[in-house]
Amino acid sequence: MFYAVYNILALVLLVPVLIYHLYRSISRGRPAALGERFGHIPRSRLDTIANRPVIWLHAVSVGESIAARPLLKALRQRYPGHAIVVSNTTETGRGVTSGFPEKDLCIYFPFDFLPAVRRTLDTIKPALVIIMETEIWPNFNREAARRGIPVILANGRISDRSYGRYLKFAWFFRHALEFCSALCMQTAADRERIVAIGAPAERALATGNLKYDIPGSQVSPDERAALRKRYAIPEGMTVITAASTHPGEEEPVLAAFRELLVSHSRLMLVLVPRHPERAVLVAGLLEKAGLPFLRRTALAADATSLFSDGSVLLVDTVGELMDIYALSNLAFVGGSLVPTGGHNLLEPASLGIPFIFGPHMTNFREIMALVLKCRAGVQVEDAAGLAPACCRLLEDTAQRRELSANGLAMVRENGGATERHMAVIASYL
Repeated sequence: MFYAVYNILALVLLVPVLIYHLYRSISRGRPAALGERFGHIPRSRLDTIANRPVIWLHAVSVGESIAARPLLKALRQRYPGHAIVVSNTTETGRGVTSGFPEKDLCIYFPFDFLPAVRRTLDTIKPALVIIMETEIWPNFNREAARRGIPVILANGRISDRSYGRYLKFAWFFRHALEFCSALCMQTAADRERIVAIGAPAERALATGNLKYDIPGSQVSPDERAALRKRYAIPEGMTVITAASTHPGEEEPVLAAFRELLVSHSRLMLVLVPRHPERAVLVAGLLEKAGLPFLRRTALAADATSLFSDGSVLLVDTVGELMDIYALSNLAFVGGSLVPTGGHNLLEPASLGIPFIFGPHMTNFREIMALVLKCRAGVQVEDAAGLAPACCRLLEDTAQRRELSANGLAMVRENGGATERHMAVIASYL
């Protein structure tokens, strides 16, 4: 009865979903890829996975894709004879995963519309499906189970903010969760929550957070110099990166940067909006602030020493954030001055880059607590605290070195989630 009602509702909602995706594609200047989302994958693209068992990993967007990287590397190393298919829901996620050498094929995840799901599963024919974090699709899980395809939830989490909503709709989610072969949750609390909303308790495990398995490595002077040359940043320039910023964050970041310019020379800002399609709006803010800037896509490959004191590099691409962090002297991790839940603090820490973040870290509460415990980053209470915190760190070389060392140690000492996930995966391959 549930699936009959669900599929009638899916059919009714299909038109508004299509309109939404078309609007997104037009407004962001990217293809809607509706054919793939309905399960139509050109045969010519399937040659890369032909005649091999397939492991299918799904990562919704950028954050999930980056978190999946340690697992993808382990899968490629452990199962060299398998083809690896990576799917995404968003265009930005697709932009990131398309650059992963571990994958054999990138596709868009199908709509949870029964014909689309069936067509995609029958085309890909996976031996195993791994779904990152907490994507729960009733038709997909059920159809995979009908074909005898194990579905593993990896790096699962249920945030404080979303837990109440999940509980209200537990009657809905339990129908999909019952078809999961294993649910690998980040923490014991996440495991308890997924069981509370309907997952079979005997299949739910606490296996740790894959994001801790980012390889930790101090950026060498030669590596930093090479990266700065690629981005036309002069030697001796102090670089502050504002990463993964959201609406409402660029204004205080620019205000803090202008304040720092009063007392600091040879200083530039690299501004990386979380969604690169916002670059036009952010460029308008830079013009309004009177700051000279250049967009990443306008940076010539052979340009040298383009950036002067007080200038800004506006990054309007995807997949370059780790390189941007690596060339920086100091970073601010966005999504944390506004209530969007924050972003991954382990990325700058894994490179030994001192960083600052704001108060809104609900999606990364566990990581935030570890960062503060290890004294690996600096948290500010609000936007007003950003400029003073940056100023203190720019003037205190010893503290920057301490934060760098603490961040690297934190990342190295808290890994192991990949191996725990791989142990579960091995039982199904």
